[in-house]
Amino acid sequence: MNTPPSPRAAPFVQTEINWDKLDKKRFYVVGAGLFTGVTVALYPVSVVKTRLQVASKDVAEKSAFSVVKGILKNDGVPGLYRGFGTVITGAVPARIIFLTALETTKISAFKLVAPFEFSEPTQAAIANGMAGMTASLFSQAVFVPIDVVSQKLMVQGYSGHATYTGGIDVATKIIKSYGVRGLYRGFGLSVMTYSPSSAAWWASYGSSQRVIWRLLGYGSDSEATVPPSQSKIVLVQALGGIIAGATASSITTPLDTIKTRLQVMGHQENRPSAKQVVKDLIAQDGWKGFYRGLGPRFFSMSAWGTSMILTYEYLKRLCAVED
Repeated sequence: MNTPPSPRAAPFVQTEINWDKLDKKRFYVVGAGLFTGVTVALYPVSVVKTRLQVASKDVAEKSAFSVVKGILKNDGVPGLYRGFGTVITGAVPARIIFLTALETTKISAFKLVAPFEFSEPTQAAIANGMAGMTASLFSQAVFVPIDVVSQKLMVQGYSGHATYTGGIDVATKIIKSYGVRGLYRGFGLSVMTYSPSSAAWWASYGSSQRVIWRLLGYGSDSEATVPPSQSKIVLVQALGGIIAGATASSITTPLDTIKTRLQVMGHQENRPSAKQVVKDLIAQDGWKGFYRGLGPRFFSMSAWGTSMILTYEYLKRLCAVED
């Protein structure tokens, strides 16, 4: 999935399928179904994280468990899927844009860093990081409006927030009050949050895999001639996803907290600025307030990332075209 074949990377390439070896039509069609299934399974984590991040100081729910308990008590299981319809509608085009930009950029990025003769993990970190950031920038145009609408649905009626009849109702009211630009509330912070997050995630994923394979005896200097088993490949990819989730969540949670509060509270009568959101967080909880929802965010990024990457790697194997 990452590098063009080269003698230096030969052992690792045994585990990869390059973008030019895929049946693109099948990749997009089958991928839409697979990623929808993963989204269904993990969506409740996003709801819990969002509620923790926007909770006011007087709200009693201070842990992920108490948030889940409160949602189930008041709304049942459907409460864990508030805003899901909006998210799934925008997820398919956003995912197509992201993955296409990711893979095409990655090929160019590896060619760009090759002359510098960095170590294999370093090359992977730089190239994957560049690709992840670029893909995120391209997909934000679709993702931010979906994010704004779905997050308001996730917290409706919670901690004093307004209620809506659905995603269309939210979008209509936002456009009526602020125009289309209202759907891009927090766009700058989204770019500042998701682009570095994506860069950190993909850089960590690409480089950690190389390190793990080297520890398992499949490094660039290895004399191993037998390709690793399929189960070993999946295990290494899963471990790489967990490491990537831990790295990215630790780096970007403060920005994500500010962005989420700005988007959710951004259409009330007295709209707060990013500066005011920062001041309020510090006043309420001190600097630790920036890490509200870190637990769910870490779990979300690790679970989402690992599930998505395993699904993605499986999808690429499924859609590979024989030479």
